[in-house]
Amino acid sequence: MSDQRINFIEKVKASYQPGGSFIYLGAGILNGQVQAEAEVNLPLRMMNRHGLVAGATGTGKTRTLQLLAEQLSDAGVPVFMLDVKGDLSGLNQAGTANAKIEERMAGLGRTFEPMGFPIELYSLSGKLGAQMRATVLEFGPVLLAKILDLNETQTGVLSVIFKYADDHKLPVIDLNDLKKLVSYLSEGAGAEEIKADYGKISTATSGTLLRKIVTVEQQGLGSMFGERSFDIEDLFERTDGKGVISLLNIADVQNQPVLYSTFLLSLLAELFTELPEAGDLDKPKLVFFFDEAHLLFKNSSKAFMEQIDMIIRLIRSKGVGIFFCTQSPTDVPSNILSQLGNRVQHALRVFTPNDAEALKKTVNTYPRSDFYEIDKVLTSLGTGQAIVTVLNEKGIPTEVVATMLASPRSVMGPLSSADYQNVINHSAMTAKYAETIDPESAYELLTKRINDELIEAQDAAKDMKVTPVQKKGEKSMVEQVMGATITRQIGKEIVRGLFGMLIGKKTRSRKNKGFFGI
Repeated sequence: MSDQRINFIEKVKASYQPGGSFIYLGAGILNGQVQAEAEVNLPLRMMNRHGLVAGATGTGKTRTLQLLAEQLSDAGVPVFMLDVKGDLSGLNQAGTANAKIEERMAGLGRTFEPMGFPIELYSLSGKLGAQMRATVLEFGPVLLAKILDLNETQTGVLSVIFKYADDHKLPVIDLNDLKKLVSYLSEGAGAEEIKADYGKISTATSGTLLRKIVTVEQQGLGSMFGERSFDIEDLFERTDGKGVISLLNIADVQNQPVLYSTFLLSLLAELFTELPEAGDLDKPKLVFFFDEAHLLFKNSSKAFMEQIDMIIRLIRSKGVGIFFCTQSPTDVPSNILSQLGNRVQHALRVFTPNDAEALKKTVNTYPRSDFYEIDKVLTSLGTGQAIVTVLNEKGIPTEVVATMLASPRSVMGPLSSADYQNVINHSAMTAKYAETIDPESAYELLTKRINDELIEAQDAAKDMKVTPVQKKGEKSMVEQVMGATITRQIGKEIVRGLFGMLIGKKTRSRKNKGFFGI
């Protein structure tokens, strides 16, 4: 055994042999050879220091997420994962050995032991799993503005609307509630009411808000707002001692990246708000895998980025770990990247000047290595290989190691249609969230208020016993109302809404829950 090899194995062992429980990632590679003795392990107690799994398309990122999820489940740690392509449901079934898997595991000095893991299937549309919902108020104005693609002025108006609803105890549960509020506060008695304390809402801005809301409804996604909203306690389930792996299948809405990435952030925000402080734990309470993470940061407002930064920075003290998955570390803002202590970097491909610049920036984020030229290694890694550095139990970055990663033990692909449906049919969560609740909320309360005001006005007119005389050339009251800008706008939205109903059935549900959004 050469001195270099001995030195390599000793350094890897010194960096990657934690005293407590750990996740086995694989073994180090030196001069193209796997060194099985140089085991690369990730301490469980450091999983709440967050992490990054990055690499070009086809380099094995999804299988790395699968490997991590399996071992977390084994340790009794629940996992939440975004299933972008619908191919992670195979986690539920034991894998099948083949020549490539056996060769990989033999090189690591291990045997392949197939195993399935408990999963729950969720869906934003309700078509691919248990329906995941949140109330409009749970989203809050900043996150909702991201979904509606509002500019800063429109976001400010939305914040005013939320403040009014909060001050006047008007639960904004679903999009119908929000539309009713926008209409009420932009013209007529409602506009006069808010003018002094909150400011005027222009008809142009209110019209834009209504159009954007209706657009979301026409995409068939209005059902994700309402009641029954998702209970975060359901993310902490265990079955037979194993942590349940909750999969949010977005295969049917993957062309709406802003929607699902923002929904995930709303879940994290709720976890941050509701969970108690936990301090340093031997293992995390929950690990959250955020695939296609670059979509979360793209074209985000300053307020939105500030919320992400705060959540990532503080949620680890609640016992929650977050792992981002994306193609390049440069996809993640530097203030967020600096908080990701555990990193698994798959191969990077350099085809353009931008790729070369991204490689240079990535290399600069790694500690110096006595064994590798990191820029060359990153462009020559094979599928299922990665550069790894994590935090040891003292919080110190470990030796940078080119690693042959172990194979997942479950099926590396989707379940069959029959097996997938069987999981849905036997899920308690499917039954729980199939139920819709329609409490009294802003829509009903404002409708009642408007009707009461109309009755009072009619009674006052009767008491005065005065019949208004319509002057020649003057529009009648009905004509004036029907000609009002906001009335015309609402008419347009109703027509669009009816058109949307011809395309797909729209469900409406609400929840009477708190008045604070983040």
